[in-house]
Amino acid sequence: MIKRILTPVSIILVLLLSLGNASAKQTAPSFIRDAEIEHTLRAYARPLFRAAGLNGDDVEIYIINSTDLNAFVAGGQRLFMFRGLLERVETPGQLKGVIAHETGHIAGGHLARMQDALAKANVKSIVGMILGLAAMVAGGGEAGAAVVLGSQDAATKSFLSYSRTQESSADQAAITYLNRTGQSGRGMLEFLEIIGQGQYQPQTTISSYYRSHPVSSERVAALAQRVDKSPYKDTPPSEEDVIALKRMQGKLYGFTRPLPKTLKKYPVSDNSIEARYARAIGFFRYPDLPKAIKEIDSLIAENPSDPYFHELKAQALYENGDIMGALPSLETAITLAPNEPLILTFYGTVLNATGDVRDAERAIAVLNDSLAIDPNDGNTWDQLATAYSRTGDTGMLSMASAERSLLEGEYQKAIFHAKRAQDFFKIGSPSYLRLEDIITYANQASRKE
Repeated sequence: MIKRILTPVSIILVLLLSLGNASAKQTAPSFIRDAEIEHTLRAYARPLFRAAGLNGDDVEIYIINSTDLNAFVAGGQRLFMFRGLLERVETPGQLKGVIAHETGHIAGGHLARMQDALAKANVKSIVGMILGLAAMVAGGGEAGAAVVLGSQDAATKSFLSYSRTQESSADQAAITYLNRTGQSGRGMLEFLEIIGQGQYQPQTTISSYYRSHPVSSERVAALAQRVDKSPYKDTPPSEEDVIALKRMQGKLYGFTRPLPKTLKKYPVSDNSIEARYARAIGFFRYPDLPKAIKEIDSLIAENPSDPYFHELKAQALYENGDIMGALPSLETAITLAPNEPLILTFYGTVLNATGDVRDAERAIAVLNDSLAIDPNDGNTWDQLATAYSRTGDTGMLSMASAERSLLEGEYQKAIFHAKRAQDFFKIGSPSYLRLEDIITYANQASRKE
């Protein structure tokens, strides 16, 4: 299920590389969270992370709902990918090439001084820093400097601008990672051609990836030489990877475009999986639930063990008011994918929505299962707080609220809820000690701000 987190933080983040484009400041893009898309990206990335000597579980991947064609790393091992890039790539090799290249930046410690400064920061803090830097680049001057909190470090002004040397280094590392995983590097060359097409366009329309990742003829030649020497240069992508990319792109299109555009790109005459997927999403958002369910049921009939089709059916029903009808599909989805935290959180959300205390008790168990896998999802903590409220557990309600506020960077609220929760737990108990940690961290972070 795609979740669009409409917060000021989300809006700020996507402005960072508009670099003077005033119209970008009037939009309100957001983060995108989706179990299937994140699964696909991690399936592409995990072997490359391992090849680079990184622990894949330590690398966080964020998807930004912007049509900009870009990707970057920030704040330690955090990889940000724009929807525009995910939709623009034509092959799995091109997307894997981008991921491998950004992995090269992480492993190479490029922009290390800024990365050190942001390594322990939450996403909101990173976004605030990036906004200030973008304002400076766009001519914001003093206003930008104020957002950056008076930073004196000139290096911050090139936060997302890699040198040609770093770009070449990341390219060479990327080819090494692709070779170690038995994959072709041709996609990297193809992607450089795509972004290079904007080289001679007006400055305001040049791809932000091109601006922050400079392309030179020497860089392309060096990369082409490595690709040509690779024993895997002609290795085709797996059919599974091709299908996963098409599904991801169809899903993104259906969720981010109005139905007429979706039907134009994926007409009813197109019976491919990705086309039916996109149309189903477009129909239920329109809303035309009967047509959506017809498309989804056809996908489920052909792929009964696919958890994401069952998840989508539940989302279509839930968002069109059929709460009870959504539960069986979600139960099937979590049976098929018990370790997908976003599906577990969605299940807990629907259980909360029934208004039944017994369902709220079930939601508590499900949401705690989700947090055991991904403890850093504020929405899960929010739903857990709702479930505890329904069951009358004030102590756990306050604790969940403190955790959520801490994740969202609302430090004074985190302190308030944590202190309130301490009244319900024995001094020295694990829960009490966790609340102490929240208060200590929130106080420290608040002073830094």
